[in-house]
Amino acid sequence: MAANEEDSKRIERARAIGLFRYQLIREAADPAHSIKVRGALVRKLAAVEHMGPFGRPVRVSRQSLDRWITAWRRGGFDALLPAARQVTARTPAEILDMAAALKRENPDRTAAQVVRILRTHLGWTPSESTVARLFTRLELAGPAAARPSVFVM
Repeated sequence: MAANEEDSKRIERARAIGLFRYQLIREAADPAHSIKVRGALVRKLAAVEHMGPFGRPVRVSRQSLDRWITAWRRGGFDALLPAARQVTARTPAEILDMAAALKRENPDRTAAQVVRILRTHLGWTPSESTVARLFTRLELAGPAAARPSVFVM
């Protein structure tokens, strides 16, 4: 049930964003306008702040306005809705597991070193920052991951 509630909130947010975009481009997207008139309207819209879909002031670039107009002409209102976010991992789990295993094998290895090792063996790796975030998430980075020190007196 919580998933359905989240989905309905997400859909409601997307509709609010789509409606905001439509309200902004409505006049400029009129096919009766010449390119010159449309350009002037878009520049005028881009020059000022607008009250965003959630009550905060926002500025919209000319490029975004042009992109929304083109999208609306091609696909109607649905084309103005924001794209759904990708929630699945882009990096295969096996690669991340290998990176974590390499770090556990030698805690002194940096993310850059792990990336070089993986690239040599696999031909492809996620970015250094992805590997560093993985190490942080698994608590393999920083002082907590360092080997315990032995103090000799």
